[in-house]
Amino acid sequence: MNARRLRAFGLELWLPVVLVAVWWFASAGSTSPYFPSLQSILAQFASDWLSPSATRNLLPSLELLASGYAIAVIVGGAVGVLLGTVRALEEATRPLLEILRAIPGVAVLPLFIVLLGIELPMKIALIAFGCVWPVLLNTIDGVRGIEPLLLDVAKSYKIGAARRLTSIILPGASPQIFAGARTALAIAIIIMVVAETVGGTGGIGYFLLTAERNFAITSMWGAIVALGLLGYILNILFRLLEGGVLRWHRLLQSRLEAQL
Repeated sequence: MNARRLRAFGLELWLPVVLVAVWWFASAGSTSPYFPSLQSILAQFASDWLSPSATRNLLPSLELLASGYAIAVIVGGAVGVLLGTVRALEEATRPLLEILRAIPGVAVLPLFIVLLGIELPMKIALIAFGCVWPVLLNTIDGVRGIEPLLLDVAKSYKIGAARRLTSIILPGASPQIFAGARTALAIAIIIMVVAETVGGTGGIGYFLLTAERNFAITSMWGAIVALGLLGYILNILFRLLEGGVLRWHRLLQSRLEAQL
Protein backbone atom coordinates (compact mmCIF):
# COMPACT_ATOMS: atom_id res chain seq x y z
CA MET A 1 0.00 0.00 0.00
CA ASN A 2 2.82 2.40 0.85
CA ALA A 3 4.59 1.65 -2.43
CA ARG A 4 1.37 2.26 -4.33
CA ARG A 5 0.86 5.60 -2.61
CA LEU A 6 4.44 6.66 -3.32
CA ARG A 7 4.02 5.69 -6.97
CA ALA A 8 0.79 7.67 -7.24
CA PHE A 9 2.41 10.64 -5.51
CA GLY A 10 5.32 10.53 -7.94
CA LEU A 11 3.02 10.34 -10.96
CA GLU A 12 1.10 13.32 -9.63
CA LEU A 13 4.16 15.50 -9.05
CA TRP A 14 6.47 14.78 -11.98
CA LEU A 15 4.82 17.17 -14.45
CA PRO A 16 4.64 20.17 -12.04
CA VAL A 17 8.29 19.60 -11.11
CA VAL A 18 9.32 19.56 -14.78
CA LEU A 19 7.30 22.71 -15.52
CA VAL A 20 8.79 24.54 -12.54
CA ALA A 21 12.29 23.54 -13.65
CA VAL A 22 11.62 24.79 -17.19
CA TRP A 23 10.21 28.04 -15.79
CA TRP A 24 13.23 28.45 -13.49
CA PHE A 25 15.83 28.14 -16.26
CA ALA A 26 13.80 29.95 -18.93
CA SER A 27 13.21 33.00 -16.71
CA ALA A 28 16.71 33.15 -15.23
CA GLY A 29 18.22 36.58 -15.80
CA SER A 30 14.90 38.05 -16.98
CA THR A 31 14.85 41.86 -17.10
CA SER A 32 11.18 42.21 -18.03
CA PRO A 33 9.20 44.13 -15.39
CA TYR A 34 6.12 42.04 -16.20
CA PHE A 35 7.74 38.58 -16.19
CA PRO A 36 10.37 38.48 -13.43
CA SER A 37 12.51 35.43 -12.85
CA LEU A 38 11.07 32.55 -10.89
CA GLN A 39 13.88 32.94 -8.37
CA SER A 40 12.81 36.50 -7.55
CA ILE A 41 9.14 35.46 -7.45
CA LEU A 42 9.84 32.69 -4.94
CA ALA A 43 12.00 35.02 -2.85
CA GLN A 44 9.15 37.55 -2.73
CA PHE A 45 6.66 34.75 -2.03
CA ALA A 46 8.72 33.66 0.98
CA SER A 47 8.88 37.25 2.22
CA ASP A 48 5.15 37.89 1.79
CA TRP A 49 3.59 34.52 2.65
CA LEU A 50 6.03 32.57 4.83
CA SER A 51 6.42 35.23 7.49
CA PRO A 52 4.28 35.91 10.59
CA SER A 53 2.76 38.96 8.85
CA ALA A 54 1.18 36.65 6.26
CA THR A 55 -1.58 35.76 8.71
CA ARG A 56 -3.00 39.26 8.20
CA ASN A 57 -3.97 38.29 4.67
CA LEU A 58 -4.22 34.51 4.90
CA LEU A 59 -6.54 34.09 7.90
CA PRO A 60 -9.30 36.44 6.63
CA SER A 61 -9.32 34.54 3.33
CA LEU A 62 -9.56 31.16 5.04
CA GLU A 63 -12.35 32.35 7.34
CA LEU A 64 -14.29 33.81 4.43
CA LEU A 65 -13.78 30.69 2.34
CA ALA A 66 -14.79 28.33 5.13
CA SER A 67 -17.95 30.29 5.98
CA GLY A 68 -19.29 30.57 2.45
CA TYR A 69 -18.30 27.04 1.50
CA ALA A 70 -19.86 25.49 4.62
CA ILE A 71 -23.15 27.27 3.97
CA ALA A 72 -23.15 26.09 0.34
CA VAL A 73 -22.50 22.45 1.28
CA ILE A 74 -25.12 22.38 4.04
CA VAL A 75 -27.82 24.18 2.06
CA GLY A 76 -27.03 22.38 -1.20
CA GLY A 77 -27.00 18.99 0.48
CA ALA A 78 -30.22 19.56 2.43
CA VAL A 79 -32.19 21.01 -0.48
CA GLY A 80 -30.74 18.39 -2.83
CA VAL A 81 -31.96 15.55 -0.60
CA LEU A 82 -35.40 17.15 -0.40
CA LEU A 83 -35.69 17.63 -4.17
CA GLY A 84 -34.23 14.20 -4.84
CA THR A 85 -36.80 12.44 -2.69
CA VAL A 86 -39.83 14.54 -3.75
CA ARG A 87 -39.90 14.15 -7.53
CA ALA A 88 -42.87 16.50 -8.09
CA LEU A 89 -41.09 19.32 -6.25
CA GLU A 90 -37.88 18.75 -8.20
CA GLU A 91 -39.71 18.80 -11.54
CA ALA A 92 -41.46 22.05 -10.57
CA THR A 93 -38.23 23.79 -9.56
CA ARG A 94 -35.89 22.33 -12.21
CA PRO A 95 -36.33 25.22 -14.72
CA LEU A 96 -35.54 27.79 -12.02
CA LEU A 97 -32.52 25.77 -10.86
CA GLU A 98 -31.15 25.52 -14.39
CA ILE A 99 -31.51 29.28 -14.87
CA LEU A 100 -29.82 30.14 -11.58
CA ARG A 101 -26.96 27.66 -11.98
CA ALA A 102 -26.11 29.20 -15.35
CA ILE A 103 -25.40 32.56 -13.68
CA PRO A 104 -21.74 32.83 -12.61
CA GLY A 105 -21.31 33.78 -8.97
CA VAL A 106 -19.20 36.82 -9.82
CA ALA A 107 -21.92 38.07 -12.18
CA VAL A 108 -24.27 38.77 -9.27
CA LEU A 109 -21.64 40.75 -7.36
CA PRO A 110 -23.23 44.16 -8.19
CA LEU A 111 -26.64 42.89 -7.07
CA PHE A 112 -25.25 41.53 -3.82
CA ILE A 113 -23.46 44.83 -3.16
CA VAL A 114 -26.76 46.69 -3.58
CA LEU A 115 -28.63 44.26 -1.32
CA LEU A 116 -26.01 43.51 1.35
CA GLY A 117 -23.37 46.23 1.09
CA ILE A 118 -19.65 45.53 0.85
CA GLU A 119 -19.03 44.01 4.26
CA LEU A 120 -18.39 40.38 5.22
CA PRO A 121 -22.01 39.10 4.93
CA MET A 122 -22.08 40.03 1.24
CA LYS A 123 -18.85 38.14 0.54
CA ILE A 124 -20.01 35.04 2.39
CA ALA A 125 -23.35 35.11 0.57
CA LEU A 126 -21.59 35.52 -2.79
CA ILE A 127 -19.39 32.47 -2.20
CA ALA A 128 -22.36 30.44 -0.96
CA PHE A 129 -24.42 31.38 -4.03
CA GLY A 130 -21.67 30.45 -6.45
CA CYS A 131 -20.82 27.14 -4.75
CA VAL A 132 -24.24 25.76 -3.89
CA TRP A 133 -25.19 24.53 -7.37
CA PRO A 134 -22.66 21.72 -7.87
CA VAL A 135 -23.53 20.34 -4.43
CA LEU A 136 -27.27 20.73 -4.96
CA LEU A 137 -27.46 19.13 -8.41
CA ASN A 138 -25.05 16.32 -7.59
CA THR A 139 -27.02 15.53 -4.44
CA ILE A 140 -30.24 15.32 -6.46
CA ASP A 141 -28.61 12.95 -8.94
CA GLY A 142 -27.11 10.89 -6.12
CA VAL A 143 -30.46 10.49 -4.36
CA ARG A 144 -32.18 9.63 -7.63
CA GLY A 145 -29.54 7.01 -8.34
CA ILE A 146 -30.36 4.97 -5.24
CA GLU A 147 -31.94 1.63 -6.06
CA PRO A 148 -35.71 2.11 -5.57
CA LEU A 149 -36.01 -1.48 -4.36
CA LEU A 150 -33.94 -0.61 -1.28
CA LEU A 151 -36.36 2.15 -0.34
CA ASP A 152 -39.38 -0.06 -1.00
CA VAL A 153 -37.98 -2.80 1.22
CA ALA A 154 -37.23 -0.27 3.96
CA LYS A 155 -40.79 1.01 3.79
CA SER A 156 -42.19 -2.50 3.87
CA TYR A 157 -40.27 -3.14 7.09
CA LYS A 158 -41.73 0.11 8.44
CA ILE A 159 -38.35 1.81 8.77
CA GLY A 160 -38.94 5.48 9.58
CA ALA A 161 -38.05 8.37 7.26
CA ALA A 162 -35.22 9.59 9.52
CA ARG A 163 -33.55 6.18 9.57
CA ARG A 164 -34.01 5.74 5.82
CA LEU A 165 -32.28 9.09 5.37
CA THR A 166 -29.27 8.24 7.53
CA SER A 167 -28.96 4.55 6.62
CA ILE A 168 -29.84 4.45 2.92
CA ILE A 169 -30.21 7.85 1.24
CA LEU A 170 -27.18 9.72 2.56
CA PRO A 171 -24.74 6.78 2.31
CA GLY A 172 -25.98 5.95 -1.19
CA ALA A 173 -25.74 9.53 -2.42
CA SER A 174 -22.48 10.38 -0.62
CA PRO A 175 -20.14 9.74 -3.62
CA GLN A 176 -22.14 12.19 -5.73
CA ILE A 177 -22.34 14.69 -2.87
CA PHE A 178 -18.57 14.64 -2.43
CA ALA A 179 -18.08 15.05 -6.18
CA GLY A 180 -20.21 18.19 -6.10
CA ALA A 181 -18.48 19.50 -2.99
CA ARG A 182 -15.07 19.05 -4.63
CA THR A 183 -16.16 21.09 -7.65
CA ALA A 184 -17.64 23.72 -5.34
CA LEU A 185 -14.33 24.08 -3.49
CA ALA A 186 -12.53 25.24 -6.64
CA ILE A 187 -15.34 27.69 -7.39
CA ALA A 188 -15.20 29.01 -3.82
CA ILE A 189 -11.53 29.96 -4.15
CA ILE A 190 -12.20 31.89 -7.35
CA ILE A 191 -15.15 33.80 -5.90
CA MET A 192 -13.24 34.46 -2.66
CA VAL A 193 -10.52 36.31 -4.58
CA VAL A 194 -13.06 38.40 -6.47
CA ALA A 195 -15.06 39.20 -3.34
CA GLU A 196 -11.97 40.36 -1.46
CA THR A 197 -11.21 42.97 -4.11
CA VAL A 198 -14.39 44.86 -3.15
CA GLY A 199 -14.12 47.05 -0.08
CA GLY A 200 -11.57 44.77 1.53
CA THR A 201 -8.81 45.56 4.00
CA GLY A 202 -7.17 42.14 3.99
CA GLY A 203 -7.10 38.77 2.31
CA ILE A 204 -5.27 37.28 -0.65
CA GLY A 205 -7.55 38.98 -3.17
CA TYR A 206 -7.02 42.36 -1.54
CA PHE A 207 -3.25 41.79 -1.46
CA LEU A 208 -3.27 40.82 -5.13
CA LEU A 209 -5.25 43.91 -6.14
CA THR A 210 -3.04 46.20 -4.06
CA ALA A 211 0.12 44.73 -5.59
CA GLU A 212 -1.28 45.25 -9.10
CA ARG A 213 -2.28 48.86 -8.39
CA ASN A 214 1.12 49.65 -6.87
CA PHE A 215 2.89 48.00 -9.81
CA ALA A 216 4.52 45.50 -7.44
CA ILE A 217 4.67 42.84 -10.12
CA THR A 218 6.87 40.40 -8.18
CA SER A 219 4.51 40.53 -5.20
CA MET A 220 1.59 40.02 -7.56
CA TRP A 221 3.19 36.88 -8.99
CA GLY A 222 3.97 35.70 -5.46
CA ALA A 223 0.30 36.07 -4.51
CA ILE A 224 -0.68 34.01 -7.56
CA VAL A 225 1.73 31.28 -6.44
CA ALA A 226 0.20 31.46 -2.95
CA LEU A 227 -3.28 30.99 -4.41
CA GLY A 228 -2.15 27.98 -6.42
CA LEU A 229 -0.56 26.36 -3.39
CA LEU A 230 -3.61 27.11 -1.26
CA GLY A 231 -5.88 25.43 -3.79
CA TYR A 232 -3.56 22.42 -4.01
CA ILE A 233 -3.34 22.00 -0.23
CA LEU A 234 -7.09 22.32 0.21
CA ASN A 235 -7.62 19.75 -2.53
CA ILE A 236 -5.29 17.30 -0.76
CA LEU A 237 -7.12 17.81 2.53
CA PHE A 238 -10.45 17.30 0.80
CA ARG A 239 -9.23 14.08 -0.81
CA LEU A 240 -8.09 12.77 2.57
CA LEU A 241 -11.51 13.56 4.07
CA GLU A 242 -13.30 12.01 1.11
CA GLY A 243 -11.11 8.90 1.27
CA GLY A 244 -11.86 8.44 4.97
CA VAL A 245 -15.61 8.96 4.67
CA LEU A 246 -16.05 6.91 1.49
CA ARG A 247 -13.69 4.10 2.42
CA TRP A 248 -16.64 1.71 2.74
CA HIS A 249 -17.69 2.58 -0.82
CA ARG A 250 -14.28 1.74 -2.27
CA LEU A 251 -14.12 -1.52 -0.32
CA LEU A 252 -17.55 -2.48 -1.67
CA GLN A 253 -16.46 -1.69 -5.22
CA SER A 254 -13.32 -3.77 -4.79
CA ARG A 255 -15.33 -6.76 -3.58
CA LEU A 256 -17.78 -6.47 -6.47
CA GLU A 257 -14.93 -6.28 -8.98
CA ALA A 258 -13.28 -9.32 -7.38
CA GLN A 259 -16.51 -11.29 -7.71
CA LEU A 260 -16.85 -10.34 -11.36
